[in-house]
Amino acid sequence: MHARCQRPRGRAGKLGRVRAGVLAMSLVLTVALVATGRADTSAIEDFVARHWRAPLAPQGPPPARFTPPEASLAPQACGACHPSQLADWRTSLHSRTMGPGVSGQLVEMHTHAPADALGCYTCHAPLAEQKPFVGPPRALVKNPLYDPALAAEGLVCAACHVRAHERFGPPRRDGSLASAAPRESLPHGGVTRTPAFRDSAFCRSCHQFEPGGLALNGKLLQNTHEEWKASRFAREGVHCQDCHMPDRRHLWRGIHDPDMVRSGLTITVTPETPLAAGGAIAATLRVASTRVGHAFPTYVIARVILRGELIGPAGRAIPGTRRQVVVAREVSLDLETELRDTRLAPGASAQLAYASPVAKHATRLRLSVIVEPDAFYARFFEALLRDDQGAGTAPLREALKTVRLSPYVLFVRDVPLGARTTKGVAAPGGGS
Repeated sequence: MHARCQRPRGRAGKLGRVRAGVLAMSLVLTVALVATGRADTSAIEDFVARHWRAPLAPQGPPPARFTPPEASLAPQACGACHPSQLADWRTSLHSRTMGPGVSGQLVEMHTHAPADALGCYTCHAPLAEQKPFVGPPRALVKNPLYDPALAAEGLVCAACHVRAHERFGPPRRDGSLASAAPRESLPHGGVTRTPAFRDSAFCRSCHQFEPGGLALNGKLLQNTHEEWKASRFAREGVHCQDCHMPDRRHLWRGIHDPDMVRSGLTITVTPETPLAAGGAIAATLRVASTRVGHAFPTYVIARVILRGELIGPAGRAIPGTRRQVVVAREVSLDLETELRDTRLAPGASAQLAYASPVAKHATRLRLSVIVEPDAFYARFFEALLRDDQGAGTAPLREALKTVRLSPYVLFVRDVPLGARTTKGVAAPGGGS
């Protein structure tokens, strides 16, 4: 879900630019090999440029021999023959790109800023049949092909895999591209296979702003593909799909998934001196980005908190003992000012050096890492709801309730006072 918005009614502020600037960001990245070796980069780029040329053209009439399921663009029709892919997709954020946070904003945008609303569909519901309007920005008209049920599904299977009713997909697992059987004998005419589906370039159109796009402090707001290109993972041929579609599964796990986040980090706790009751405390919590192929966290939505605090006998934090370090790119709600950027490039680390006298009644030091996947959206939806959002109010309230529930504790370690501890304790699943 992203935050692209028109200027909210009844507000002299600048939140309107946010819906127009945040909804367009979203939702990273295998070595593209064919049987004879590495796929040709120029061929991949040519395919991606054609495949994602915006706006996507209507599918047009299906071949006469197609059955209704073959002609359908609905994900349920795809799932009839691809049930595991459909089941994975249903658990993913790609299936919720038109969730209440987006649809709630679009209610007002459809009336007051339809051209901006249409831009949101480019990534959130990109098929021509999912867009309520067509035409040049100053002369939009109702789209006769518009299917509101399909639009509500978000980034559907057909958005990536169907053009003019022709199916496209990755090479077979052995790297081959050709079909063994004649295409006319296969369901929906078979599939055109291309290594582009295994290349990071395929993800770029929705996970990378174009040069000259919205930028703060000289950095594009959505810059995930370029972050990856600058990393060792790009040099080593590790693409978005390797991490986010393991074993070709349609999961696209990211910052909302604790196991996915743990797999990319190494977290250690190092007491620099023995923690002695009645004495001074010194300990370090370190988070290293060891297997994340872009900035951690990418974009401006999430933030990660390294926290230390003393705990009393009742298990509660002792007031005044909390110390924390924030890892995030934090921006103003109007997307005009970068407040700070403390994110980790691949290979970089952040640390909290906790130093304090031992508070009275303290029994242990708690060191933790908290992830807030939707920190920006929580502030943004709160601000929108302070204005009159009309029919969009109910879905935005639902979205705000959801994002308030999304933070989670990624790692926690209690270091007892008065006991020496082991150096270099790793987070579960995080390495050392």
